[in-house]
Amino acid sequence: MADTQVDEKQSAKTERKAAKLAKQIGAFAKAHGGAEGQLAYIGQAGTRIVLVGEDGGWGDLVAPTHEIALRAAEKSGITLHESFDGDYALKVRTGPYEWTRMAGIQIGGPSNG
Repeated sequence: MADTQVDEKQSAKTERKAAKLAKQIGAFAKAHGGAEGQLAYIGQAGTRIVLVGEDGGWGDLVAPTHEIALRAAEKSGITLHESFDGDYALKVRTGPYEWTRMAGIQIGGPSNG
């Protein structure tokens, strides 16, 4: 009986976290004219939910488990992609900030100092 209570509490906690993430995904989608996503396992830290808006804006959230990330994506109603490539990746629009943070130093861009 104690195991059942623990399972129920864990299930409720999982559902609350998924609902919170789904709400954040929904807010992102609303702000960007819709959104699509991809789940990326990042080890013990959990699963990254990579989001790309219809306007090319992008962002991410981290869920503590793959199960929670998948549940959040399902609850939000976004389309999930198996990988971050092809037409999905081409939707991403980057600006000067991303170029200086990701590659600017290596290719002669302005410093991040």
